[in-house]
Amino acid sequence: MLLGDDIVQSETPCLRQLIDQYEQIHSSVIGVQTVPDEETHRYGIVESSVQSDRRYQVENLVEKPAPGTAPSNLAIMGRYILTPEIFMFLDQMETGAGGEIQLTDAIQKLNQIQRVFAYDFEGKRYDVGEKIGFVKTTVEFALQNDELRADLLAYLDEVMAKEKS
Repeated sequence: MLLGDDIVQSETPCLRQLIDQYEQIHSSVIGVQTVPDEETHRYGIVESSVQSDRRYQVENLVEKPAPGTAPSNLAIMGRYILTPEIFMFLDQMETGAGGEIQLTDAIQKLNQIQRVFAYDFEGKRYDVGEKIGFVKTTVEFALQNDELRADLLAYLDEVMAKEKS
């Protein structure tokens, strides 16, 4: 499962990394990355007990914890390989954090009946769920494109010159 407010750029696609983990452990795997303390309130956060390379066994999940209360800095980044049992819990979920039904809450229930793991995937994650993140991501991807780079840089120079005058 991929949530649309994140884009991940990596040599090995993020979903492939999670599938590789699933094929080793035959359990649900959620994609995570470390975030600064001051950003943990924006994400579902993983509390883990066992680490093997980049993989953690999930003990608890907390959706958007209050600032200063997060159990770790491992933030869930919208990439999941989930076993079919998740559907038993999605049907039962009530409104959670932010007045929404939270997938994190259903995964927490799943974790009570079978192991769930978190995998700290490789690659750069772009947050396109916020306006400025979308703009920054678009500019960065355009700058990586040889066909667009020179024209975009010239345009940005024009914009900056106008802003200074």
